[in-house]
Amino acid sequence: MLENFRSFARAVECGSFSEAGRRMRVSANVISQRIQALETHLGCRLFNRTTRNMGLTEQGRIFYDHVIDALHTIDMAEANIGELGAMPLGSIRVAPLGLGRRLVAATAAAYRDIHPKIDVQLRLSERRLDIIAESCDLALQFVTYADSSMIMRKIADAERVLCATPDYIERMGMPMTPADLANHQCLLLRFPGSREFRWPLSQDGEEISVPIKGSLDADDGDVLTTWALDSRGIVLKPVFEIADALAQGRLVPVLTANPPPPATLAVLYPTRNLVPLKVKAFADLLVERGRRYLATELARLGPLRSVPPLPEDDA
Repeated sequence: MLENFRSFARAVECGSFSEAGRRMRVSANVISQRIQALETHLGCRLFNRTTRNMGLTEQGRIFYDHVIDALHTIDMAEANIGELGAMPLGSIRVAPLGLGRRLVAATAAAYRDIHPKIDVQLRLSERRLDIIAESCDLALQFVTYADSSMIMRKIADAERVLCATPDYIERMGMPMTPADLANHQCLLLRFPGSREFRWPLSQDGEEISVPIKGSLDADDGDVLTTWALDSRGIVLKPVFEIADALAQGRLVPVLTANPPPPATLAVLYPTRNLVPLKVKAFADLLVERGRRYLATELARLGPLRSVPPLPEDDA
């Protein structure tokens, strides 16, 4: 019955049986069967379903409120048992940035070696996710403000840079002021719903927002890096992601007098009275490995720059 409850809650959150099944690693038919079993047990319909849409019935809305509370209680009970036995249990859903292909993927594998009773589910995304709405346990994100509903574990303040290939600069010229970007191809990171692209830059000790444009955009940061290395335009990237290319001169900094402000790379997870051991254990490992990863990548720049000290953990 517990899996039926979880399937119902996930279907509500995802808005479809197929998406709920994908996240729970079962077929949409299994989700449908579980919800039908719930409806038979309760003697009422939980969803109004058509070929195109589905929505909660009044009984379904009431039941969902109770199910969420019940599942939270069960999760906390599992966390308590895990604390007592010092053995995390269950599954963990992680939403990393695109750099998850490198840092988080390796961390997830290492975490699984340490805690074999945990299933790790990664969701790669460049956009800032609503962790609760997306049903994630924690996320790796660049944060620009403090969210009181979240615990933030800072990894580092990541220096960022505008850069392009020497071939692109030779062909298009070196921009001398932020306004010159209007005459350049800027490689654009598109978020869902994006309508206008702007880059934050520094000018006279203040942060300014500069409108940019370009004929290439993607929702994957690694694609932008590939385009930049192919001399397709100017890109804004965290230094640690392109340290090799900068050290080798394949990419060169642009507008060094107007650098983008650093962005705080952090692990976020929801504030709770008791954080499940599985979440804290993964966050601990991600912070530790993240700092080591950034230090290693920045060290590739060698004499080009000094590597800033990594922060102490503030959790």
